[in-house]
Amino acid sequence: MKLVIAIIKPFKLDEVREALTELGIQGLTVSEVKGFGRQKGQTEIYRGAEYAVNFLPKVKIEVAVTGDLVERVVEAIQKAANTGRIGDGKIFVLEIARAIRIRTGETDADAL
Repeated sequence: MKLVIAIIKPFKLDEVREALTELGIQGLTVSEVKGFGRQKGQTEIYRGAEYAVNFLPKVKIEVAVTGDLVERVVEAIQKAANTGRIGDGKIFVLEIARAIRIRTGETDADAL
């Protein structure tokens, strides 16, 4: 089992969700986050004054999948979230040692 974490631009969330739904993904977690990468934030103008925005709004998507789906999930996220511009985000894949569905007690792949 793998945990796929994607940090993407907020306006790409619906496209990514649709792409994952087409793969048969039945659940995911979404969090609003802030951060920066190589672009180091950006400069904004508000009421005529220039100021720096050091942390940009992003969306973090977390989805647990079986090992056979992980490459298709990563590819779907990458295609759906891509704008071709700096700040498109990152995808991380981690191992899941154990998963338990609280309601039923199902474990590992059955819990996903």
